Amino acid sequence: MKRLARQLAMSGILVGLGMLTVGCGKTQDTITFYNYGANIDEETLKAFEEEYGIQVKMSEFDDMEAMYQKLSNSDIKYDVVLVSDALMPKMIEDGLLQELNLDHIPNIAQMDEAYLDLSMDPGNKYSVPYMFGTIGIIYDKNVVTEEVTSWDILWDEKYKDQVFMFDTYRDTIGVALKRLGYSMNSASPEELEAAKQSLLEQRTLVDPKYGVDNGTTMIAAGETALNMIWSGEGLNLQDEYPNLVYTIPEEGANFWIDSLCIPANAANVEGAEKFINFVSDKESALRIADEIGYTTPNKEARKEQPKHVKNNPNAYMSDELMARCEIYTPLPLEVKQLYDNVWTQVKVNLES
Repeated sequence: MKRLARQLAMSGILVGLGMLTVGCGKTQDTITFYNYGANIDEETLKAFEEEYGIQVKMSEFDDMEAMYQKLSNSDIKYDVVLVSDALMPKMIEDGLLQELNLDHIPNIAQMDEAYLDLSMDPGNKYSVPYMFGTIGIIYDKNVVTEEVTSWDILWDEKYKDQVFMFDTYRDTIGVALKRLGYSMNSASPEELEAAKQSLLEQRTLVDPKYGVDNGTTMIAAGETALNMIWSGEGLNLQDEYPNLVYTIPEEGANFWIDSLCIPANAANVEGAEKFINFVSDKESALRIADEIGYTTPNKEARKEQPKHVKNNPNAYMSDELMARCEIYTPLPLEVKQLYDNVWTQVKVNLES
């Protein structure tokens, strides 16, 4: 989801694909895909273009709020856009997405029911699930010899200078809330104050390093031993490095699901429907999941995945653990200001 090196490589690949289709002299329709990074694989794009004669022009964004602002305040038209669960209700309410004709997207039937009809879009009137994951912990078992079951370990002074936390307010405050037994969507000033004090205490105990994508290279290089991480990166690193283990703490974590939608002002709705249906097919979903590293909501694709993937409880969670995970909900302005104030005070402490 946030694999920047692969995103850059894919950008070059997509330019090359566009040149190839033009060079062949084929007359093609076009759709524009506004994607969160390069979260798709070359083979799927090429297969879609060959089957339908529709060229995919992909633009990328690296921040959901920036995507929202662009769709809200720009005349630029996109045909397909990747939307997070947290932002979905606001985009629906603001009229930025159009209702889907699911008769034209029959492959939605391949999706696991666990990832359909969620509170962010009841009945999937506006969205088709594309990929999902969690936030969890990856650790170096050569350094951390105990079993990692709780977020508490990120506060353990034994691991001073070896802990990595996200430099993103919603995720890190959310972990502090979850560790204390509160909801990651808490609107309580008292609970948010407790989360702030917990993060300030963590600074004293372990002096964590803060960042985002750089955490994947830091733990691989032995610069840290316990990292907050997105599940896709965590599972990929676990496959690549035998000393690294990804796990979801028993308190639960943020569960996220990104979905494909058609903007209200899309220029090529028919092409967009074909594209969403194509990437929702088992074969496409299997390729995409293998390339990106995130788990697929396509139940037929999961059946075809290697056993160590499809049976991994930190990829496809048990119902019990899933029940303890939470999707972020949009924060009312006054609540967001509380989060901003907490994060500002934590950051002032970190930077002093």
